[in-house]
Amino acid sequence: MRQFVRAIVLFVIIASGFLISCETNFKDVQRINTVAFAPAARSEDINLKYTDSGKVKAILVSPLMLDYSNMQYKFNEFPEGIHLTLIDKSGKNSFVVSDYAISYDDTHIIDLQGNVKITSYDGKELQAPQLYYDQKNEWFYTEKSFKFTDGKESFIQGVGIDFSKDFKVFNMQHNNGEINNVE
Repeated sequence: MRQFVRAIVLFVIIASGFLISCETNFKDVQRINTVAFAPAARSEDINLKYTDSGKVKAILVSPLMLDYSNMQYKFNEFPEGIHLTLIDKSGKNSFVVSDYAISYDDTHIIDLQGNVKITSYDGKELQAPQLYYDQKNEWFYTEKSFKFTDGKESFIQGVGIDFSKDFKVFNMQHNNGEINNVE
């Protein structure tokens, strides 16, 4: 009987050690799947005005901004979208709207995603599922599908485009469309 009790005690000790080591390994596996990725700051209902030499160049409105300036590659995330007003030198406004955006500090690139729509002061409109904006060069580009309308009856659509902020210079990769009333 003593041997039986010793065997059970030994079994319990070994089983306990096994379970404890499994739990430790399980916690390690869980920890691998999580990332310490928390914003340094959270701002709600923002209305930012970007100025250069005392002139307002852009106005950014968003319900939520998450500031990740605590990361190696700093960025701001706008998980609930943005409404951006771009103001040219003559004071004319163009508008950019998207469902989601990320602005990268080091590269000065804004990644716009989801129902991206740009409307120029003169009624031109571009729609795309994703669009990048290079703030330094004031240049938009995408490798995704797009549709551009001139505010009248003409349109161009395709895949892949880059263009200037004022819609005056276009480079398209694959496109088709209908141009009316060419003067």
